[in-house]
Amino acid sequence: MPTLIDFRRRIRSVKNTQQITRAMKFVAAARLRRAQERVFAARPYARAMLRVLRSAMCRIENPEHPLMARRPEGRILVLVLTGDKGLCGAFNTNVLRKAVEFFHERASLKMSVLPIGKKSRDTLRKRNLVLAGEYVNIFAKLSFDHAKEIAAKVTESYSAGETDAVYAIYNEFKSVLTQKLTVEKLLPLDPEVLAPEAAGVQVDYIYEQPPQGILGKLLPKYVETEVYRVLVESAAAEHAARMTAMDSATNNAAELIDQITLHMNKVRQAAITKEIIEVVSGAASATS
Repeated sequence: MPTLIDFRRRIRSVKNTQQITRAMKFVAAARLRRAQERVFAARPYARAMLRVLRSAMCRIENPEHPLMARRPEGRILVLVLTGDKGLCGAFNTNVLRKAVEFFHERASLKMSVLPIGKKSRDTLRKRNLVLAGEYVNIFAKLSFDHAKEIAAKVTESYSAGETDAVYAIYNEFKSVLTQKLTVEKLLPLDPEVLAPEAAGVQVDYIYEQPPQGILGKLLPKYVETEVYRVLVESAAAEHAARMTAMDSATNNAAELIDQITLHMNKVRQAAITKEIIEVVSGAASATS
């Protein structure tokens, strides 16, 4: 049976763990605030880019571009975005499970993977998948340069005909408590999304260059913007998941401390009662 020293040692150990989880919660909250600012700043820029693209397309009779070329999906490139660290609940597990389901549904196709984050790199490498590259430790200091590098890689592969479609599997940030698991098709660009009719009233921009030339330059920029948006959404979702997980761990530690303390007090009270009974029994036998 555990002694009082064992109970106190256990309580001290749980309190130390609670201090760590509380500190990690505060760190995740501070990082989440900065990640939210990047998300809220990236969304209006992406919408503005889409408006300009739609305006340019309405001035072209038959818009054509390598990034809009549609081919039968025989070779697919998948971007799988996870975190570089754990302790964030089911954040990484959900993305990887969705990726495995995606691979099984398209088992007959030639699949290549571009893992972004240590967790996806380590897991997908064990499944003997073809890795088109890897990007790890970029979320600590995420910048638009990372999105440009990734976008250049996927657009070059698609334009060269090495892949027929590019997908991204990631957690989209909705709120601190909600992350939406998303499978998004990045390439080819959907003409229906870029169609002027999709936005209704269009701004009448004045172009100095031919619309076709502007469209050719804007489409790669649009892909860069979409990749950057996916990265910042995933980063914000990871920090939110980690903050929520550490908050739950801190509360669970407090409940565990209360339970151990209550059990320790019961054991101590039982020991005291037993000693009192022994003293009283000894005194009664001595007087008899």
